[in-house]
Amino acid sequence: MVSSGVQVVGTTYSTYVNRVQIALNLKSVDFEFIKENLFSKSDLLLKSNPVNKKVPVLIHDGKCICESLVIVQYIDDTWTRNGYSLLPCDPYDRAVARFWAAYFDEKWIPMWREISTAEGEAKEAAVARAVEGLVLLDEAFVQISKGKAYFGGDEIGFLDIVIGTMVNWIKAREVMANVKLLDETKIPGLVRWVDKFISNDVVKNILPSTDEAVEVMNYYRARADGEASNTQSFVILAEVKYLAKCGNLNHLFMKF
Repeated sequence: MVSSGVQVVGTTYSTYVNRVQIALNLKSVDFEFIKENLFSKSDLLLKSNPVNKKVPVLIHDGKCICESLVIVQYIDDTWTRNGYSLLPCDPYDRAVARFWAAYFDEKWIPMWREISTAEGEAKEAAVARAVEGLVLLDEAFVQISKGKAYFGGDEIGFLDIVIGTMVNWIKAREVMANVKLLDETKIPGLVRWVDKFISNDVVKNILPSTDEAVEVMNYYRARADGEASNTQSFVILAEVKYLAKCGNLNHLFMKF
């Protein structure tokens, strides 16, 4: 990979941080990953993102870029030497990709979140709305991909990154809420795309598994209910699991 003076401030289990990691990997950009504890935010995070105080933050040659969609587009515009473009070259196609990315973040993810808090008929209605949204995305996939494997065509692109980093969290919600969202009878194209995306070598060592996503969501639910107290232990456990998955525990052991 190319040495580039790039740092990513983030957490292991964040779909928004994962977007940045995947984009940098696709662009063959080397970077330092600085783990953030969101329960005790560092001075680095507070200084680099003083407005929202959230991850991810990309630090490139001392300049800070915030918000995952902005960061991914910055990465695409900045590292162009290998000829790999995340966004389409055609202005209309770029606009379409940005439209669906905004739809997913601003419209669909709130539908997904609503499922976790709704009960009874309200839950059924929330699931129905989320599935309707996925049907729209399935139709968009057919039109945008033009019969190819990804939204980006033959290779992973901007919209694949935006939606794909949520896939195992969607599956986790299915498990926890006992619902079906990724239904092949209703969204066949999107379901096939899901399998292709999460098996991609660039992606599979970054995204949490469905089981890991369930564990994290259960932890946050317990914390919200006042049942979880040892935050630091959870952070360390999460890091151990992540590094073990990548086959490298030396980084962790050097801390003790």
